[in-house]
Amino acid sequence: MKGFILLIIGIILAILVIGGAAAFHFMNEMGIGIDEVNSDTINDIVDKVSNIQSSESSGSSSDGGSGNIIDDIVKEEVKFNAQNGEGYYREVTYKDGGFRQYDTETGDLIGSSYDSDQDKLPSME
Repeated sequence: MKGFILLIIGIILAILVIGGAAAFHFMNEMGIGIDEVNSDTINDIVDKVSNIQSSESSGSSSDGGSGNIIDDIVKEEVKFNAQNGEGYYREVTYKDGGFRQYDTETGDLIGSSYDSDQDKLPSME
């Protein structure tokens, strides 16, 4: 009986260790590592989004005209940059269906569906 209980405890511990390792691996693959998420990076992205919003004309803002782009954010995701083969980018999706993509290391705008952002994107040359 004692051996059976030890076997059950061993199986439970093995499941917890394997599950934890798998969860850690998948979180790193999705870019949710501890070193990826820090308040400085998030604050940089919010500042850049605010700067883009303030640089647009008030009559033709690309966020649907609400005036506050932060309130129009529907989803934020960190994704692997498969096109580059390395690194991660943060994709911000808005109520109007548009998106902006930011480099997670620098916070720079690297992609956007908005016409008003096209001159702010890095050169492809």
